[in-house]
Amino acid sequence: MTTQILIAGFGGQGILFSGKFLAYEGLLEDKEVSWLPSYGPEMRGGTASCSVIISDTKIGSPIVNDPDVLVAMNLPSLDKYENTTVSGGKIFVDSSLVARKVEKSDVEAYYIPATSLASENNLPGLANMIMLGYMIKKTGVIPYESFERALSKVVPARKIEMLGANKKALELGYNYAE
Repeated sequence: MTTQILIAGFGGQGILFSGKFLAYEGLLEDKEVSWLPSYGPEMRGGTASCSVIISDTKIGSPIVNDPDVLVAMNLPSLDKYENTTVSGGKIFVDSSLVARKVEKSDVEAYYIPATSLASENNLPGLANMIMLGYMIKKTGVIPYESFERALSKVVPARKIEMLGANKKALELGYNYAE
């Protein structure tokens, strides 16, 4: 089984960190993985995306042109990538920042007010992890039960105090009920 994931949003929303977390958990599950970040020269405030492939077999190319799963953290990302999502794919939208609904009719769309939830739960800057928690629940791409080991590897030592907040954000997303 191969899952191609595209996470996209503004620079500074933790897009690349989200992808790194997923890829690392895939590695810990003995999967073949690919993590390919992409961002504009502006970084914070500019566009950013991250392609992640998690597979049981060798990966030929790290580029995700037609994602099985799209996580759109802002409207420009949804506008740009919605129609590239494969038929039968899943699109996750931060409904706090994106007012419109997914127009593509052959995908499953999920709307999570991640930015609002992060603010309400004193988790500033962790809407990305709330989105990932919910995406993990709905896709099963990685096992939720073991996310802590990957999280402890990707949260840098200089930000170790953020480990608990990231864990809480993932749990909040996983347990979110529409």
